[in-house]
Amino acid sequence: QVQLVESGGGLVQPGGSLTLSCTASGFTFSEHYMMWYRQAPGKERVLVASISTTPGVAGYAGFAEGRFTASRDNAKNMIYLQMNNLTPEDTALYYCKTNFRLADVWGQGTQVTVSS
Repeated sequence: QVQLVESGGGLVQPGGSLTLSCTASGFTFSEHYMMWYRQAPGKERVLVASISTTPGVAGYAGFAEGRFTASRDNAKNMIYLQMNNLTPEDTALYYCKTNFRLADVWGQGTQVTVSS
């Protein structure tokens, strides 16, 4: 069974940092691109970062560039999203996603709330 499980969300003050994790199972993790998305209240789900099968190679949405770092550990079947200098606009439900046999597979999401 293909499964993605996010963790690491929480409440953080503006300017703070948080690192999200996503654990994958049920497929050959090292052969799949992985992605982070987020969905703010009342807004559409948007791509935050995409992580190549090659560790250390990632692309970012404009709002994430320079503040967020996406990475993967193929030995642990995990991806990470390190987020720095967070603002209230980063408040959202964060999801990891992959594509398996032409179908999108999503985790359940982890909530990030940036507030003082």
